[in-house]
Amino acid sequence: MTKRTWIITGASRGLGRALAEAALAAGGDVVAAVRTPGSVADLADAHPGAFAAIPFDVRDVAAAPALAQAALDRFGQVDVLVNNAGRAVVGAVEEVGDEQLRDLMGLHLFGPAALVRAVLPGMRARGSGTIVQMSSQGGRMSFPGVSAYSASKFALEGWSEALAGEVAPFGVRVMIVEPSRFRTGFNGAGVLEFAEPSQTYRQALAAVRADMAGTDGRQEGDPARAAEIIVSLVHGEEVPLRLPLGREAVERISGLHRRGLAETTRWAEVARAADFADAPASARPV
Repeated sequence: MTKRTWIITGASRGLGRALAEAALAAGGDVVAAVRTPGSVADLADAHPGAFAAIPFDVRDVAAAPALAQAALDRFGQVDVLVNNAGRAVVGAVEEVGDEQLRDLMGLHLFGPAALVRAVLPGMRARGSGTIVQMSSQGGRMSFPGVSAYSASKFALEGWSEALAGEVAPFGVRVMIVEPSRFRTGFNGAGVLEFAEPSQTYRQALAAVRADMAGTDGRQEGDPARAAEIIVSLVHGEEVPLRLPLGREAVERISGLHRRGLAETTRWAEVARAADFADAPASARPV
């Protein structure tokens, strides 16, 4: 495999750490952007010439250029950016406040956007590079109790889809990964945040809260296998724009497409009636 330099956010645990390990195993260099560098000290000790841990808070958008420069100073270039850091807030729309919503937007959209802007000039100049945006099956579909999380991931996906079209002429690829439930710390106590339940929604969301809290350690997804798949695709000739990852993600997102097509077909004539009667067929390029 061609040697590549990776920047991976949220590499201290879960999918981020598994990706760092898989990238190193494939002969790559890894810059782990983590809030606590000591959490990856074992990787630094095991790979002194190929691994660097840099303290970084994804929500600090002003720090993104310095992180990219640190990777350039250490390894000469950045071939792969993985925007992986993330977390969730569970609660009804009326229970999740502005501060929590803005925090998730900062973590899942504004921070990744700043990092992409920081690494793109180098990728464009070389005519190559891959940006991996770690979304979720919750970035394509939503359900009661996860509005804030899904809103931030939906935003990331829309932003990234436009990005993919913009940078493709320069040889830069974008892959949006949409995992189902993987056995990481994502659902663990102290990581998954629950909004204060209100009397209005306490019973309505009781099952959702219990399911989100009770799945820790029982998720069907294997982070190591997921990381191997992502690394192999990055080293391949082609990457999908979207990659549902895990059986549940494939089944749920496939079902979403079928239901969406059926609904569009059902209401198509009503929707078409909104146009001027003599309007020509669209000739737009997109």
